[in-house]
Amino acid sequence: MADKLKITLVKSTIGCVPKHKKTVEAMGLRKLNHTVELPDNASTRGMVKQVGYLLKVEEA
Repeated sequence: MADKLKITLVKSTIGCVPKHKKTVEAMGLRKLNHTVELPDNASTRGMVKQVGYLLKVEEA
């Protein structure tokens, strides 16, 4: 298990549920194809599970 996840926003949040928009924003993602590295823990995994249809996730 990696200790970091590389997360990229690959689909726009336009038209999404407002809660999902806030989740993407809380992850630090701003624009399409913006990538962030977050720790691989339960809270990050929960966020990824909620908005996974908008993201590409890789273990770093």
